[in-house]
Amino acid sequence: MRVVTDLAACRPAHAGSSHATVVTIGAYDGVHVGHRAILTRVRAMADELGCATAVVTFDRHPATVVRPDSAPMLLTDLDQKLELLAGAGVDECVVVHFDEARSRQSAEDFVKEVIVDCLGARAVVVGHDFHFGHGRGGNVPLLQRMGAEMGFDVLGVSLAADGATSEAVSSTRVRALLSAGEVGDAARLLGRPHEVRGTVVRGDARGHELGYRTANVAVPDEILLPADGIYAGWYERPSGEVHPTAISLGRRPTFYPEATVSVLEAHLLDFDDRLYGEAAKVRFAERLRGEERFGSERELIDQMARDVESVREALAR
Repeated sequence: MRVVTDLAACRPAHAGSSHATVVTIGAYDGVHVGHRAILTRVRAMADELGCATAVVTFDRHPATVVRPDSAPMLLTDLDQKLELLAGAGVDECVVVHFDEARSRQSAEDFVKEVIVDCLGARAVVVGHDFHFGHGRGGNVPLLQRMGAEMGFDVLGVSLAADGATSEAVSSTRVRALLSAGEVGDAARLLGRPHEVRGTVVRGDARGHELGYRTANVAVPDEILLPADGIYAGWYERPSGEVHPTAISLGRRPTFYPEATVSVLEAHLLDFDDRLYGEAAKVRFAERLRGEERFGSERELIDQMARDVESVREALAR
């Protein structure tokens, strides 16, 4: 997938050129099954028209600039989002730098600069309720009017429905499920287990003292973690090795009853090497229980032993 991060580097394009594209636009946070349904439509139209597929997205969630106090936590960082888009078969991705100046750009100017001049759109596919541009002034009818003038078609589509509930699949729904600890249902909408990425940092060595060495994974503040609790999951090292893992996410009330910040600790099963400084990918497969405060270290150690066996059982299913 070709990634464009500087609009000045766009190839000169027009709707009749060999670089013409079918374009979709959005934050694409999570690249969930609803997003991939849109990408499938984009691919079908591109194949029919004989041109490439393109996604226009942003280097940060626009809400972090437009309404920072209520901006959502992210399901994916930019690198993971680009990996997922490439894996979905997208040919080109334009990553627009979103700042105060961009937030003031009119929808019309955005269409001309990005959709027409940069990508030479033959068609644009977006959700039927999609809005963009200053004051959310851009929508499907505006795209249709501009398309009639500038030579591109517009398709507004309904969001894909979740087969289990018939509700529309959205990043907002995925966030709500994760915040409730319902990682299995979230995985159904994502099309994969929720994954967070971070760096292994030094902790207080409690896990090692208790007989269960853990990797403390520092995840960027803007990335959404599931609800506190104990999870079965997977840990991937930079080499690509993947290990079954017992995940503890929480404030560790047995030792720190006044703690206010949750810590992500991963105990890799049947593994005892040091991981300090490594990049980590942690995937949540199943929530086993909520976080608890124990009356003694012995009670905690006994429960950790049971948790490890529960992880083995859960990941073997």
